[in-house]
Amino acid sequence: MLLTKEAFGKDFIWGVSTAAYQIEGAHNQDGKGPSVWDIFVQKRNKIFRNHTGDIACDHYNRYIDDLYLMHSMNIHNYRFSVSWSRILPEGTGQINQTGIDFYNKLIDLSLELEIIPWITLYHWDLPHSLEVKGGWTNRDVKDWFGDYVAICVKSFGDRVKNWMVLNEPTVFTAAGYFFGVHAPGRKSIEGFLAAAHHAALAQAHGARVIKHYNLKVM
Repeated sequence: MLLTKEAFGKDFIWGVSTAAYQIEGAHNQDGKGPSVWDIFVQKRNKIFRNHTGDIACDHYNRYIDDLYLMHSMNIHNYRFSVSWSRILPEGTGQINQTGIDFYNKLIDLSLELEIIPWITLYHWDLPHSLEVKGGWTNRDVKDWFGDYVAICVKSFGDRVKNWMVLNEPTVFTAAGYFFGVHAPGRKSIEGFLAAAHHAALAQAHGARVIKHYNLKVM
C-alpha cells in the first residue's frame, strides 16, 4: 500500500515539533533560571558522553534562520514548548520580560511566514527552584503551574489558538520520580504516585485556565 498525504484525511495537520530544553540552548541567557534538566545533566554519567542542552541547537539565538528554513520547506505548523524558567526564573513570582519577548518574536515571525504556532506549556523542564520545594511531589505544583499558564495565555493567546498542556506526563513522572533516569532523577514509588496525581490535577487545572480565555486545548 502506497502511503500518501491523502491517506491521513483532510483533517490531519502536518508540521514539526520541538521542546524548549532540547532545542533552545541559552540555558542561562537573558535572565533564564535553571530547570531540573539543567541541573540533572551536570551529574556525571547521567547523559551519554555527559552532553548537555546548554547550547543544543541554539534556537534561542537562531530562531529567525530556523523559521525561514521551515518556510522554505513548506512547513505550516510549528509546535514548540515554552520554557517555564525562562518566563519565571524562580518558577513563581517575578516575570522575566526578556523571556516573554523571545516567545513574542518567535510567534510573530511564525505568523508572518504563515506558520501556525502551537504551544506546549510543559515539556519536562520544571524550574529547579520548584523542584527544591518538592517539584511534582508537592501538591502546590498545581497552583504554581496554573499561575504560569495564565501568564503564557495572557501574553500569547491573542495570536496562539492551539495549546497542549502537559507533554507525556507518564514519562516525566515515571522516568523522573520512579526510575530516576530523567530529571530530576528521583527514585521512589511514593514520589512517583504523588507526582502522577499532581500532574493529573495540573493538567485539568491548566486546561481550565486556558478555557477561561476561550482558547482551544488539545
